[in-house]
Amino acid sequence: MNQRLIAACIAAPLVLILGGLALAVPLPYASYSPGPTFDILGQDSDEAEVIQVDGHEAYYDEGQIRFTTVIASSYDDRLALGDAISRWLDRDKAVVPYDVVHPPDSSAEAEKAEGAVQMTNSQDVAKAIALIELGYDLKTAVKVAAVDPEGPAEGKLLVGDLISKVDGNAANSTEELVAAVQTHDDGSLVELLVKRGDKELTVRLLPEEVKGTPRVGISVSTGFEFPFDITLRVDPTVGGPSAGLMFSLAIYDTLTPGSLTDGATIAGTGELRADGSVGPIGGIQQKIAGAEQAGAELFLVPPDNCADVAGLDPDLRLVRVETMHDARVAIEAWVADPDADLPAC
Repeated sequence: MNQRLIAACIAAPLVLILGGLALAVPLPYASYSPGPTFDILGQDSDEAEVIQVDGHEAYYDEGQIRFTTVIASSYDDRLALGDAISRWLDRDKAVVPYDVVHPPDSSAEAEKAEGAVQMTNSQDVAKAIALIELGYDLKTAVKVAAVDPEGPAEGKLLVGDLISKVDGNAANSTEELVAAVQTHDDGSLVELLVKRGDKELTVRLLPEEVKGTPRVGISVSTGFEFPFDITLRVDPTVGGPSAGLMFSLAIYDTLTPGSLTDGATIAGTGELRADGSVGPIGGIQQKIAGAEQAGAELFLVPPDNCADVAGLDPDLRLVRVETMHDARVAIEAWVADPDADLPAC
């Protein structure tokens, strides 16, 4: 056996071992995969309507309005080179920087809590925009979105409470409430006038300093005073704000006679803002893939996500929507004529 052959025999196993190690080394990347889609006009696992209405006629007609989801790789789960390559080659999956999916200085628990708050807020905004689309004039308020179990508000404020006054003055915005609390750096109590269901109560809290700033241990968002009750029975494991647009369309459909989709299945995504505009989301290519698998014929795309769908040729029609109103009009036009000229990316 010559020297070259001996060297090759020694080197080959080493190359295989090093190659295997390289494929297994974690990289600073995570991934998105298509997640399940949910028909908001349908029923939940308990066979109850997802949209529950109390105080107004509800119309449960044919058709589906689906919100779409993505499955992100788990917290602290960084892709190995082999996984990254295989997912990069799969057109329905995406490989993205780990810090985009799981921001620095976060935690699995914090991400879950934030996702739950975002989901709750998205539902409230969706209800409000649907009702405004129907002609209702809604009053806004500051809503308690989350309560820190270790903070001063624990046991005194509840998620969903509406704060109308702080220290006797109207709380017209979240910024005004935060600013008022921060004036209590002298150990004095903050007085809040709170609406909880049909009751109104006064709550007094002693702020505690967090990084030098007085806080009462709540997260707040823009809330609304609704003329009747609308409840969304959504899987509690699903979080984030990106279902807002589809929630609003489904609520509008449920509160009006007839099927908005004329019995067809549509899907989409987009964070719905308090002014009715549609904001961008992550993982849109994976959401489109999930919508295709669910048999959707139309997919609603936020305008700022248009660049993300360039070059895609899915088996459904992509429609760009700037606002919830635009989305409703586009659906009605498509139902009337599937070949109608609709906004595209």
